[in-house]
Amino acid sequence: MAKKDTLDEGKSLKRKKYEKELRRLQGELCRLQAWVKYKGLRVIVVFEGRDAAGKGGTIRAITERVSPRVFRLVALPAPSDREKTQMYMQRYMQHFPGAGEIVIFDRSWYNRAGVEHVMGFCSEDQYRQFLDLCPTVERYITDAGIILIKFWLEVGQDEQQRRFEARLKDPLRHGSLVRWTSNLSASGMTIRALETGCWRPPTQNTLPGT
Repeated sequence: MAKKDTLDEGKSLKRKKYEKELRRLQGELCRLQAWVKYKGLRVIVVFEGRDAAGKGGTIRAITERVSPRVFRLVALPAPSDREKTQMYMQRYMQHFPGAGEIVIFDRSWYNRAGVEHVMGFCSEDQYRQFLDLCPTVERYITDAGIILIKFWLEVGQDEQQRRFEARLKDPLRHGSLVRWTSNLSASGMTIRALETGCWRPPTQNTLPGT
């Protein structure tokens, strides 16, 4: 029992330290949003990564204490029949920020380089065209004065499997489960497309439920 109590106490202290640091960083985000609003800046933050790498928890931590009028989350579903007839980037561009806004994309146009290509939702020509044109499009975005920040969240295969198994045991988290048989191929293709100017923070070690 003493050993179990020690382990529980260690977990409690670890979570307290985590929550203290989280609150400090969220305070910094509140100051950041005031600065973005005051300067009239336009910011896009793209989150990509392997399934179960922690995108959802990271985005929740970022948006928990800030104003939804400044920080806006965009997580688009599969394209409609009408959207399939449009220019590929069109459905993303309509969500781009105005002055004083930060738009967070939970998955983005990089779907074309990953899951769409691996699962056969786009042709080989469409995939190659995306790889050729994406850097140019992003250069136009930044040349227009928009700050573009891209994150790739990575997790090892063993840790990914552990997280999926934890989700299977938790009925409240079943909604976050997705098909992942082609995940390694999709991840490799996406990260190759993202390589330029992409941040890759460590996500292997996180507290359960975060």
